[in-house]
Amino acid sequence: MKKYLFALLIGLILTSCQEKTMQLQRIEGTQIPVNKNNELDAEITKTITPYKETLEAEMNEVLAYAPEDFYKGRNKDKAESSIGNFMADLCYTQGNPVFKKQSGKNIDFVLLNFGGIRAGIPKGDVTVRNAYEVMPFENSMVVVELSYEKIQNLFEYLGKSSKAHPISKQLQIHFTNGKVTKSTIHGKELDPKKTYFVLTSDYLQHGGDRMNFFKNPIKLYNLDYKLRTAIINELKAIDTITAKEDGRMLRVIN
Repeated sequence: MKKYLFALLIGLILTSCQEKTMQLQRIEGTQIPVNKNNELDAEITKTITPYKETLEAEMNEVLAYAPEDFYKGRNKDKAESSIGNFMADLCYTQGNPVFKKQSGKNIDFVLLNFGGIRAGIPKGDVTVRNAYEVMPFENSMVVVELSYEKIQNLFEYLGKSSKAHPISKQLQIHFTNGKVTKSTIHGKELDPKKTYFVLTSDYLQHGGDRMNFFKNPIKLYNLDYKLRTAIINELKAIDTITAKEDGRMLRVIN
């Protein structure tokens, strides 16, 4: 009898130790809406509050003053905007010293894109938060060396476009019915034998906004300098924004 009970016990143990095959029978899910009625976890709130307060203080730091509203507008007949000119010019001011230190050369002009400016700057104190609203992306400044032919492609693109793509004041360009009637860089006409250094964003350099003329340049320089950082640094340096539309790009349609 004892031998029988012992054998039965061993059998039960061995049976319980055998691997069992598990099969998925069903998947269930519950939607939990996130709204003001959700209860906050006291411990989580206690943990994140100091970080939130520090971040809020940093975002609300006043960097400069805007004497008026600076918006890019939506008028298709306008070839430029005050905030677009501000953006392009600050990229030249902030980017050229970095480029010159890296290459020993100077940037000829800056070209950005209309859609890259994501918000305007309202009249009043300009904060770090405003800089993040204008440029929420992690885009960096790059400089491309372009041939005379590529510069002509760039001009053709601007002539056909109905948008106020920002250019820096070093470039003066006028169009009539989409054709170039005036183009100077640093006050001089373009030289077919020269190459030109254009600062833009890494996004556009890869063909963003169909600016394919930036692809495959003679040489590419990565400044390792984010556009948003350049905005913040410029705002700290200038105290007051004085940008305006100055006729650097004109489009006439007859």
